[in-house]
Amino acid sequence: AAGIGAAGPISSLSKLQSLNGLLAIYKKQGPTSADVLNKFKETLLREAGVQNPNSRKRKKQYLKMGHGGTLDSAASGVLVVGIGNGTKKLSTMLTGSKKYMAVGELGKATDTLDATGTVIMEKEFEHITRLDMEEKLKAFTGDIMQVPPLFSALKKDGQRLSVLLKKGHQVEAKPARPVTVHSLTLQEFKPPLFTLDIECGGGFYVRSLVDDLGKALSSCAHVKGLVRMKQGQFTLQDHVLHEEQWTLQSVVGANERKNKSKLKKTMGIGSDISFKFVLENLP
Repeated sequence: AAGIGAAGPISSLSKLQSLNGLLAIYKKQGPTSADVLNKFKETLLREAGVQNPNSRKRKKQYLKMGHGGTLDSAASGVLVVGIGNGTKKLSTMLTGSKKYMAVGELGKATDTLDATGTVIMEKEFEHITRLDMEEKLKAFTGDIMQVPPLFSALKKDGQRLSVLLKKGHQVEAKPARPVTVHSLTLQEFKPPLFTLDIECGGGFYVRSLVDDLGKALSSCAHVKGLVRMKQGQFTLQDHVLHEEQWTLQSVVGANERKNKSKLKKTMGIGSDISFKFVLENLP
């Protein structure tokens, strides 16, 4: 939360409005990133004594806030938030490095490429070995071309593709685009489930990776669970504020805690968060 801080016996609202910087909050499975951001904002405004914080007009009037990149509704983990002038730094979060732990399921493909969708294909997967998967993963590491999912936050004519699809509109797939995968390792292999540690750049879709991997293995696959472990310098272990910590005091103190913690720049995702943890938090 660089730049976040306040001093002096000023009112809660004045203190809230004086905040400028970045911090990370925890997004749980289910709500959209926008829903989580709005709830975070409303919680802080209520504490500051703002009446009817749900008012869109009031939220814009009292507090400027945004997030640094959409996390799928079915996913959980790090959501970077900018407050005040910190919103100007969010573009670096969109293009910066991210780390994920993804649990995939072999043998079933869905229309959304994750567990929220409808199964549209089933194929045999018993022929796939751990060695097969590790070998195929090599082709998805480095600078690669990737087709984004149809169900995504990408827009056509100002509307998200996922919204257009839900309204019954015909949507064409976006063309393949260059993305970067810094590292990709197989953490666990217990067919039909497997878990991947992924570090990638901006614009990368884990759902597309798992779908493409299933096809490359002469089968099919979808994402069963997804956790964002790190975004930029913010890690799930060290920096996120959980919902019970969404208070003005916690937000102001986030900068101090962040400075005290040593960033794990070479952290392996699987070191602290286990395969079991992800399975226990599946929808």
